[in-house]
Amino acid sequence: MSMVSPPRLGVLVSGRGSNLRAILDAIDRGSLHARVAIVISSKNDVPALQIAEDAGIPWRVIRGAEYSSRAAEGAAIVAELRAAMVDLVVTAGYGRIFDASVVEAYRWRIINIHPSLLPAFAGSMAPGPQAQALAAGVKIAGCTTHFITEETDAGPIIMQAAVPVLDDDTVETLAERILREEHKILPASIAAVLAGTVRVVDRRTIQVTEAKDARS
Repeated sequence: MSMVSPPRLGVLVSGRGSNLRAILDAIDRGSLHARVAIVISSKNDVPALQIAEDAGIPWRVIRGAEYSSRAAEGAAIVAELRAAMVDLVVTAGYGRIFDASVVEAYRWRIINIHPSLLPAFAGSMAPGPQAQALAAGVKIAGCTTHFITEETDAGPIIMQAAVPVLDDDTVETLAERILREEHKILPASIAAVLAGTVRVVDRRTIQVTEAKDARS
């Protein structure tokens, strides 16, 4: 029986890479049938790049400051993703907002993880949403995976996980509990999208019962 190559992921990072590690762990466990084909970072010398290096994954650094415009930065990102023959793009702690050209090139094929229950506390990177949740006095926080669209943190939601906010929580303790849930729902969301059990209809996602085999 011939072996079918797994779907190819492009993962974009800007920091420590814990969600990249969660993706790689899910692949190793066999719960995610995929391969990380390239890691792209918006910063030099971040721990996420060492994770990629240790795993033997090709990586690139594309810094916005080195390009004349966001469109030029976007073109460089798309060129790297296409060269790596990426099927699905994942932003895992990525600190840049895509130019519209990137969204268009991978329409409904870019997944983001955000540390809040969207649409609440959208528009900023961690620890911003966690700090906003504490300041607002909410009793439940969490994280969300969603498809990226041209509007920041407003694309169709794929999965969410709730985390209780404790009376003695700090930004750090809340962020750490949310992060543990991120590590669960991001690989699960990738697997669902690749399997075809999540589809976008009228800018919302629906769960479909007849999934295609991601290995076929």
